[in-house]
Amino acid sequence: MRSKEWSRLAACLLLVVSMSAWAREEPPAVVVAADAAPIRDLETLVVHGAQPGPGLWKISKDGHVMWVLGTVRPLPDGIEWQSGEVEAAIARSRQVLSPPSFALHADVGFFGMLGLAPAMWKATRNEGGASLEDVLPAGLYARWQVQKRRYLGRDGGIERKRPMIAAEKLRAAAIKSIGLGQKPVLWSVLERAFKAAGIEPTATRLKFTIDDPKAAIREFRAGGMDDTACFERTLASVEHDLPRLVERANAWAVGDVEALRRLPLEDVDGACMQAFAESGYARDHGYGNLREKVRQHWLEVAEQALHDNDETFAVLPVDDLLAEDGYLARLQARGCEVDAP
Repeated sequence: MRSKEWSRLAACLLLVVSMSAWAREEPPAVVVAADAAPIRDLETLVVHGAQPGPGLWKISKDGHVMWVLGTVRPLPDGIEWQSGEVEAAIARSRQVLSPPSFALHADVGFFGMLGLAPAMWKATRNEGGASLEDVLPAGLYARWQVQKRRYLGRDGGIERKRPMIAAEKLRAAAIKSIGLGQKPVLWSVLERAFKAAGIEPTATRLKFTIDDPKAAIREFRAGGMDDTACFERTLASVEHDLPRLVERANAWAVGDVEALRRLPLEDVDGACMQAFAESGYARDHGYGNLREKVRQHWLEVAEQALHDNDETFAVLPVDDLLAEDGYLARLQARGCEVDAP
């Protein structure tokens, strides 16, 4: 099984969820040099060359500071991030917080993972050998066919995948086609900075432990989850969001925070997380309301870090950062001062 499918299914089943890494390919058709005129038509152009990225948000409380980098994904492949401000903040910090996430964890070891492979493989496919046409509403399947022909061509095998897996593969191909997200623009730089500062990032992942993963997979397949909402939102993103993805990527690259405020994007992963959280399996095992639990867990870790360190560095998705009920608003409600870049 391809690792991408493991990651996507794990977001809804078990093992490890990573919410910060996408793999995309192919260069943009049109690029703009770093010293060109300011970009106005962001729907058709992808920035290129050395770019500053956004500044850092400053969170202060009782004389202690947390510097926060807001992230956007995917980013333009053709930029070189001028990361001096971020590297300096990391070097001054005593602690670095990873982005919020969750994981369903099974302590089974390497050979245990191998033993789970057949069950996981089955869980990525529709029950009883059904096709997407069998499990999706007719109108939704017709929309899928249009986008599949455009971005995936004659990939017959994907028709047997469960909807959430198929939709993610389609989205990856669509984003690849517009020249975003293939190169690790952000994380390769951050990891070098962490290493140079001698800091191991503090995981903020909310973990749930699964004692019997094989039984969990069987139970999940039997009780299942309705992939339709996740599939529909991912498909809609392919149909409508690609120009906005370019705009947001450009805005991040050139440090235009106001543009990022004006360009919120509905979270596709959030829709799929919600579909899982509403499944009978998730409710029975206490995984409901995952989004709020993840936020609360990150806030607890962040408040402790802010209390313990003169300076801390954190990475957060910019939409979660700027939302009305997002992390900045919640930190302010807990007595923190917030200074925008």
